[in-house]
Amino acid sequence: MNNSTPSAGVYANGNDNKKFKGDRPLCSPSRVLHLRKIPSDVTEAEVISLGLPFGKVTNLLMLKGKSQAFLEMASEEAAVTMVNYYTPVTPHLRSQPVFIQYSNHRELKTDNLPNQARAQAALQAVSTVQSGSLALPGAPTNEGTILPGQSPVLRIIIENLFYPVTLEVLHQIFSKFGTVLKIITFTKNNQFQALLQYADPLNAHYAKMALDGQNIYNACCTLRIDFSKLTSLNVKYNNDKSRDFTRLDLPTGDGQPSLEPPMAAAFGAPGIISSPYAGAAGFAPAIGFPQATGLSVPAGLGPGALGPLAITSSAVTGRMAIPGAGGMPGNSVLLVTNLNPDLITPHGLFILFGVYGDVHRVKIMFNKKENALVQMADANQAQLAMNHLSGQRLYGKVLRATLSKHQAVQLPREGQEDQGLTKDFSNSPLHRFKKPGSKNFQNIFPPSATLHLSNIPPSVTVDDLKNLFTEAGCSVKAFKFFQKDRKMALIQLGSVEEAIQALIELHNHDLGENHHLRVSFSKSTI
Repeated sequence: MNNSTPSAGVYANGNDNKKFKGDRPLCSPSRVLHLRKIPSDVTEAEVISLGLPFGKVTNLLMLKGKSQAFLEMASEEAAVTMVNYYTPVTPHLRSQPVFIQYSNHRELKTDNLPNQARAQAALQAVSTVQSGSLALPGAPTNEGTILPGQSPVLRIIIENLFYPVTLEVLHQIFSKFGTVLKIITFTKNNQFQALLQYADPLNAHYAKMALDGQNIYNACCTLRIDFSKLTSLNVKYNNDKSRDFTRLDLPTGDGQPSLEPPMAAAFGAPGIISSPYAGAAGFAPAIGFPQATGLSVPAGLGPGALGPLAITSSAVTGRMAIPGAGGMPGNSVLLVTNLNPDLITPHGLFILFGVYGDVHRVKIMFNKKENALVQMADANQAQLAMNHLSGQRLYGKVLRATLSKHQAVQLPREGQEDQGLTKDFSNSPLHRFKKPGSKNFQNIFPPSATLHLSNIPPSVTVDDLKNLFTEAGCSVKAFKFFQKDRKMALIQLGSVEEAIQALIELHNHDLGENHHLRVSFSKSTI
């Protein structure tokens, strides 16, 4: 985009409109997003609320006459996460579907445009999200900031419990705000309660802001949410009362029914959501996922109900991807498309997807080498890898990941021509999540330009590491060792794409003295 200030007309009639044939994000990623089919009576705050869970919204342009808007996020990463989230699950504003894709514009310049005062006022109102207080339409804005040392554990009480709420339902709702590590449910003072631990206190903060006071089903099952005094949960058993999503090896416990696939008692009773969008017995579900982020309050509803909670039908039949659910783990195979056929290898995909789970097998298609199948250890890991990696750039192309219809990756038969394109990694020593309760479960972050390096031997210097990354074709912007532990460091590279390629190339690189470099994406910057 050139630096001249575009008129509203340039935006409205520009080449963004030509991309709307298939409602898929076709342009390369940009931090500016183009929204279509916006209801005419929608407010600026409602449009902004679509972006809030993913990061700071830095600008907004509404084209009400054309039912369109442009939303600028603070970073391209936030925009990619947002598009990835909304591609499989269309967001709704005022009960109408809204379509989102990347804009051709790299930034939004609106200084000289008319009618921008309201948009700027709305942005001002919600910029408090940075200090931790989500200014939602209809929500109090005096919730204060996220405090140092705030717990990642939420205490949840469910009032008006006219219908049973299962651990799965809680997991599905709260997962929209971040990685849920553990859940314990119990009854106390005749009230159904739960403790839920996130990977990061910030996730807990946003979930509390958005969900406290909401109803799971219309007019009943109201969530009351507080921070727990506990900072970590200790789960002994994986069953329908408690679950540790980082420990697949826990027993179900004596006398506890294990989760057999037909969770009939939990899901078959009248009144539980029995189809994706219908609430039984006249109780329509009330929280806006996956329809919306749960932050956009539809017209005419108070902050008490937020559009339908679509518990996917797979969850209803017990096919949720739940460790220990036995029998039907959901799909753990991903179809990865739009790869660079000249540069991609099974090992490269193994290392990259291995950041988000243990990769068992990889198959690059013999006749169409830009496509590959990646089989993860379970459906949770497949979902996590898909959410974090789809839409990222790798070797100059925007990678796409979706769930495959295949249940497993087949190895080639003896003597079958394969050119080494299918590899079995199930016994690889490089799996990050094999160890039950591994700290790696708590350090899963989206791709970022800053990498976390560990297992560095004492003799290796700053220059050694900088040179290693430079030789791999990266531009090193900043570097620092951890003060307390020189075995670890952060390195900031020129772009997220560079960092992804460096991770593929240099994770497990032999630094000598029997030390192999470990590389992960960092949530910090230098």
